[in-house]
Amino acid sequence: MATEERLLPAGATTGQHPPFFYYIGLLILLICINALIAKVAVVSFNVVPGTSSFYIVVALMIVFALWFGMWGAIAAYGGCIIGAGLPGGIPLEVNLVWSLADFWQVLLPLIAFRCLIADPALANRRDLIIVLLFCVLLNNLCGALWGSLTLVLGGIIPWSGVVSTFFAWLLGNCVVCLILVPGILYIFTPIVRTHKLFVKAWWN
Repeated sequence: MATEERLLPAGATTGQHPPFFYYIGLLILLICINALIAKVAVVSFNVVPGTSSFYIVVALMIVFALWFGMWGAIAAYGGCIIGAGLPGGIPLEVNLVWSLADFWQVLLPLIAFRCLIADPALANRRDLIIVLLFCVLLNNLCGALWGSLTLVLGGIIPWSGVVSTFFAWLLGNCVVCLILVPGILYIFTPIVRTHKLFVKAWWN
């Protein structure tokens, strides 16, 4: 109970949670947003099948997870399958595993913020450090490693291309997240957290 209260900064909503189907609607909306922006990025800045050197949607996926908990994390996975894997021509059996890269890239920040009880509005220097470590560096390191290796093991790219794919993925995502995530969180979290769909813990 004490943890729940600490996760509820000033200005956050209290009271009864919205009906479950509201969260389902939110999930569908987030998947659609993620998929649309992912497709634009993959088509416009393609590196290898399904990947982009300017994957701007990763910043939104992270922010959505910090605002909407596991709903945002699941939406990142679904958005990658539909918006990156399918347009990239990745076979479904590979796509379902490969798209977990986007899931890891948002799940790690979510776990860090919840377990370390950080404020997504970036109220202090500690919150900013957590963002830099878990929303920019470590999460994208995991995603790039998972994504490049599953493409190789799935026969999408040769082993000779794994290093270049890894670094293109990592550097592109790190730059996007460094530029966008802190600003979006700082500016918009105080607004979003007043909405009843804002998730304080994991699911509600």
